[in-house]
Amino acid sequence: MKKILGKLYFKVLLFKNNILPRYFIATPFFSKLYYFLFSSTFNREQHAVLKGKINHLKELERDKANIYTLIRNTHRIEKGLLMRPRRDVFALDYIEETIEAFLNIWDPKKIDIDLQYKWFYDVLSEYFSTSGDNELISKLATKFNNKVINVKTNEASSNGIEKSIPYHRLEEEKPNISYEDFFKLMRFRRSVRWFLDKKVPRTLIDKAILAAAQSPSACNRQPFEYRVIDDPELLKGVVNLPGGVRGYVDGIQTIIVVLGNLDAYFDERDRHVIYIDASLANMSFMLALETLGLSSCAINWPDVEVLEKKMEHILKLEKHQRPIMCMAVGYPDPLGKVAFSEKRTLEHIRTYNYGNSN
Repeated sequence: MKKILGKLYFKVLLFKNNILPRYFIATPFFSKLYYFLFSSTFNREQHAVLKGKINHLKELERDKANIYTLIRNTHRIEKGLLMRPRRDVFALDYIEETIEAFLNIWDPKKIDIDLQYKWFYDVLSEYFSTSGDNELISKLATKFNNKVINVKTNEASSNGIEKSIPYHRLEEEKPNISYEDFFKLMRFRRSVRWFLDKKVPRTLIDKAILAAAQSPSACNRQPFEYRVIDDPELLKGVVNLPGGVRGYVDGIQTIIVVLGNLDAYFDERDRHVIYIDASLANMSFMLALETLGLSSCAINWPDVEVLEKKMEHILKLEKHQRPIMCMAVGYPDPLGKVAFSEKRTLEHIRTYNYGNSN
């Protein structure tokens, strides 16, 4: 009886996953109907996106102090400041929102210890000091100046860092790294699965994260965070959750779970940016580790509901936070092999002007 039920279950599963979807691909509406009726695959993602959106909007409406809005708008002003030709008056549709957010989070004590606070202050100062005549800008400039009246306004703060505004890159400040050396580093970096029984210093991980933070991010929002896990008890609960660790899991002493924060966005259109921005940072992070004598193994995080629930529980995640990927980090064992993993040829991954009818 059990065998019969097992075969029946397998056939139903096969029909649901491999055959039934073929009848629902004609239009986006039918695809939506399929997932509504027969699959809960996207339920968690939809809930996380909506939860993040509402958190973002509530914080903006209630406190007028949404940090992601302030970051995004400050970056937008930066782009206005560096435009060629530069407009005398710009940002009228969001400058008031920006100043409200700035005034509600501003703490002058942080300007010398939190470089992002200094960035807010410097960019807004530059904006108001260089804008053309406009009634709204004049009114907001007064509010801004009254708030920051006791802040030093010299070219550099007490920590010696120059103003955090658009600048010209100087060729003499460019590091002397050849393409050949960079390519060697890319070839040398491989996913390492065998680590020495040696504790990973947190100072080195922090250095690599600082490097990762320099990666590009849409509107500079950086909607990700690194959960570094090196406590043995917590490690036991997390390290077996992602797939692909069989055989080498016992040698992992440090694992990092990279999270995406969907409350960084006010609209569903940006729901995929957490994956793009985090991936850009993660590659920089892995390369930085190699320069510090450490190695890593990027570990896939499949969207499996039972695993999502366990990760949410162990790491005490908010509903708008989504695990993006995991990384094992450690000192590489020189006796351990790495996969050759030959990459696709240039011809397979590159085209120029494809689709151009001319």
